[in-house]
Amino acid sequence: MRLGFLLPFIISFTVSTGQQKQINLQEIWSGAFRTQGLDELRSLKSGKQYAVLNYNQSSGESSVDVYDYLSGEKVNTLVSSSEIKDANYFLTYTLSKDETKVLLATDLQQIYRRSTLGTYHVYDVNTKKTILVSEHKIQEPVLNPAGTKVAYGYNNNIFIKNLTTGRTTQVTEDGIKNSIINGITDWVYEEEFAFVRAFEWNNDGSKIGYIKFDEAKVPRFSMDVYGKGLYPKQQVFKYPKAGDSNALVSLHVYDLKTQKTSNVDLSKYNNYYIPRIKWTQQTNVLSVQTTNRKQNTIDLIFVDASKNQTSLVLQEKDDAYVDITDNLTFFKDNSFIWTSERDGWNHIYHFNKNGTLKNQITKGPWEVTNYYGYNPKNNTIYYQSTENGSINRGVYSVNVKGKNKKELSVDTGTNRASFSKDYSYYINTFQSATTPSIFTLNDSNTGSVIKQIKDNAALATKVAGYKMSEKEFSTISINGYDLNMYTIKPLDFDPSKKYPLFMYQYSGPGSQNVANKWNGSNDYWHQMLVQQGYIVVCIDGRGTGLKGRDFKKVTQLALGKYEVEDQITAAKKLGALPYIDANRIGIWGWSYGGFMSSNCLFQGSDTFSMAIAVAPVSSWRFYDTIYTERYMTTPQENAIGYDTNSPMYHVDKLKGKFLLVHGSADDNVHVQNTTRLVAALVQANKQFDWAIYPDKNHGIYGGNTRLHLYTKMTNFIKNNL
Repeated sequence: MRLGFLLPFIISFTVSTGQQKQINLQEIWSGAFRTQGLDELRSLKSGKQYAVLNYNQSSGESSVDVYDYLSGEKVNTLVSSSEIKDANYFLTYTLSKDETKVLLATDLQQIYRRSTLGTYHVYDVNTKKTILVSEHKIQEPVLNPAGTKVAYGYNNNIFIKNLTTGRTTQVTEDGIKNSIINGITDWVYEEEFAFVRAFEWNNDGSKIGYIKFDEAKVPRFSMDVYGKGLYPKQQVFKYPKAGDSNALVSLHVYDLKTQKTSNVDLSKYNNYYIPRIKWTQQTNVLSVQTTNRKQNTIDLIFVDASKNQTSLVLQEKDDAYVDITDNLTFFKDNSFIWTSERDGWNHIYHFNKNGTLKNQITKGPWEVTNYYGYNPKNNTIYYQSTENGSINRGVYSVNVKGKNKKELSVDTGTNRASFSKDYSYYINTFQSATTPSIFTLNDSNTGSVIKQIKDNAALATKVAGYKMSEKEFSTISINGYDLNMYTIKPLDFDPSKKYPLFMYQYSGPGSQNVANKWNGSNDYWHQMLVQQGYIVVCIDGRGTGLKGRDFKKVTQLALGKYEVEDQITAAKKLGALPYIDANRIGIWGWSYGGFMSSNCLFQGSDTFSMAIAVAPVSSWRFYDTIYTERYMTTPQENAIGYDTNSPMYHVDKLKGKFLLVHGSADDNVHVQNTTRLVAALVQANKQFDWAIYPDKNHGIYGGNTRLHLYTKMTNFIKNNL
């Protein structure tokens, strides 16, 4: 049945080569190849309908629309931006538990990668009335379970707006910029623990648990923002670099009835970081995950907020580090789901409310990559995994006892699921290297397709009109491992000819670039280069993810050692192929990939003839505590690991052509990394090319910025490879 959905896509790629066009950079960065999706998909409590956020290009308005799962027809519009005063459109929405209130975000202003300031309204579906949450731009507002109050962050404090009375209560009062933050994470938590809202309602809305950050001892970092005036301004924020002081964190519970705050004592646990808090199914019990500075021990603690008592429920340890996830899920009896690499692979475990292991639900030499939920009606767990190969993702169901496992997805590629509230249905998103996203409604018991919801057939047909080569997946045996690899060759590839080789990688811990999924912007750029006579290869070396705990954590204490060895060895092996010109091998990467490409060019000077490094780390001494120390411990403990594998340590070996690029307002990988690398190269009397993009962050985008950057990189490749 699914083949019927895929057939039009397959046919669309059979356009004759003579009719196909060449991809150009303007099209890539104008969004010409953008895929269509289901934005902000939310299943409604009935289990029979779902909501999505739609945007009308012609009117400039947005709406939250409700669709019937079975028919696929739109049955209702919960709210349209035309109904809200002073709001042309909204960008995100959340629903109250009873779905009578909609919290809408407008006019969002980016702060860092995940954080924003915005104007928020609450729309009442029954009365059709709208309430402005605050006259100020606020952070991370969230409705209480009853939909009668909104808690939010403003000026480093927590506030609660009563939607019935209109009264606003200030929960904390000691918030000070660059000193004390209540309920909102600091920079390093946001970036490395991947969350911003550090406060949570309990399940009856009577209490709020929150984390406080005392940044007093965290060093300040400043960036010049040049703007358009005569004088630049400075952006100053707290950024702890490896080995330096982090914010002191503490846990608190605010009682709405008494309006009093309790301080939770975590001193007897590993409490250097508090990366997660979550209320359990019991109204007064808050779960807290804490970890030591090395991040190799996680304590799962239950806090009884009625007595202000704590207990250790579970402790997870690893010789290297333990990943923080969002998979902790509580059942009605307060038993819980936990994912762990304790058997060498990431799997799902079921513990009782006291932390005693009931059973390991999934097992095998593959990774669980997403936990979707639990259906109590049939005791079934739903998850995503790599059981069909580490470059693929499948959707599966299994009994909570670990029995009766079913593969719900059939097509080989990347499958992702969004389940209805009652777990009757799920919307499956399928994509592969040859198929852009297809959205289908599926039966949760069998996985069978009920109907197609949306596809990207128009995009597939459009792409087929361009010169696109197959992305050939394989493995390459390097340093005792079979590493995942893809290769892209010109359409008119002739094995009797010699081709320059251009390698792309990221290589960071737990990452994956070799994946069976549809094209991103870099893929289109690589295709453009391929049709101009280059062969493009990507290899996920040691330290990358989804091939087991040991493969991922082999790089511990030595970031840049094994990963660089693998890329250099692979380049030599590929360079020995009869159709590769071993004198013309280049490599590029961004961020960690820039760190890698710099190292590869310097340390592999007899192998690589050119490299491009975008926003690279040049020394892990310059990067933040949480990320860096997770893999390297502190510089005080591991100075050799930090310095030996730093590109700055190897500048004297540079022989080939080198392009170094950075944004001056990069709050993540500071431009300091590039300026210090430049200084080292200059003192080594090495010639190179470099570019700084003023006021651009780690993504280096905005207006024509990406077009300019990729034009520069394309020209550099043409001139030097």
